[in-house]
Amino acid sequence: MNNQPIHVAIAILYQKNKFLMQLRDNIPGILYPGYWGLFGGHIEPDETPDLAVKREILEEIGYLPSFVEFGCYFHERVVRHVFHAPLLVELNQLVLNEGWDMGLLTLEDINQGNCYSENAGEVRPLGNVHQRIILDFIQTNQQT
Repeated sequence: MNNQPIHVAIAILYQKNKFLMQLRDNIPGILYPGYWGLFGGHIEPDETPDLAVKREILEEIGYLPSFVEFGCYFHERVVRHVFHAPLLVELNQLVLNEGWDMGLLTLEDINQGNCYSENAGEVRPLGNVHQRIILDFIQTNQQT
């Protein structure tokens, strides 16, 4: 059995004090089913985190910004390599290729830990790790 943590690369994409989030598919067996989270995914073998975040964002929404490394979040089973970049296009110019919905969440949404999804037709929770990462980013960069 492999006890090595999984490495993922995730992106904080922001525009006018709002943060682009993905509503994950509501499928049992995946992490955070039906939760809002940051876009990103697993780092492939022999892939660097900065290449992985570019690949994942391009695959998931068809967008390729210039990313800056923000930090690394270590957990028992997952290491999250976090990058950030401004979102320089309108939401309707992105193509959602993975997930249930996407949206620009406000600081109020992030603080309250949930947001309405038009596709889901209901308020859905925000993943607490992703919530903390965004709040750390805001505090560090004074984006408020």
